[in-house]
Amino acid sequence: MSEEFYSDAGLYDRLFPGDAQAVDFYRAEADRRGGHVLELGSGTGQKLVPIASDGHPCTGLELSPAMLAGARRRADVRGVAVEWVQGDMRAFDLGRTFDLVIIAANSLLHLHEAADLVGCFRSVRRHLAPGARLVLDVFNPSVHMLAQADGVRRRRDALSFVDPDRGVVHVDVAETYDAAAQVTRGTWYLSSEADADMIVAPLEIRSIFPQELPLLLTLGGLRVAERFGDWSRTPFSSDAALQVCVCEAG
Repeated sequence: MSEEFYSDAGLYDRLFPGDAQAVDFYRAEADRRGGHVLELGSGTGQKLVPIASDGHPCTGLELSPAMLAGARRRADVRGVAVEWVQGDMRAFDLGRTFDLVIIAANSLLHLHEAADLVGCFRSVRRHLAPGARLVLDVFNPSVHMLAQADGVRRRRDALSFVDPDRGVVHVDVAETYDAAAQVTRGTWYLSSEADADMIVAPLEIRSIFPQELPLLLTLGGLRVAERFGDWSRTPFSSDAALQVCVCEAG
């Protein structure tokens, strides 16, 4: 994970404000399962704080101290209690089990090595109560988009946002795709009118292909029970943008 990219929780939330449909999906999953909820890579609590506000006991595990601080602020503003734990999703032991574990918003894709992904799934398996589920979402890789990662810096107009201190912030990204590692290696440039390239941060994200994901889960002691292609639970298909997986102990 790029520490620099996640060093400013407020800036991260303005750059990635979250998806209301995704939040609703995970809240519904928590309501369906009941009991205690664990989120891995919980970030600034965009998913977990709303779940906690519904009355579910929640724990968030996050590697970045800055993101944890942002999550604590979000929970305090909402007036909800969440247990925040600094830890690494590749291997963790919280000493108890949970009724629902979630890995949302492509957080799993910060793990680049197959061994790290399997280690994560094995840790999740040890933390699942009887009948519990792991629910995760990752993007469905597009070969066309990966082929366009040519290293050229381009403006991402859809990612522009307004910062209260900096004004309008524009985002440029230059990416290359390492096919052997299945990792997109990018450099993100954030610029305001007064400060060009005020933030330059690397971001490396793995691709997990549709036939690969169930195999990795199986190696971790889990199996896919359901897989959807969007937040409305449309069955997964080759042209879906997302892989939304509901998993159980194998």
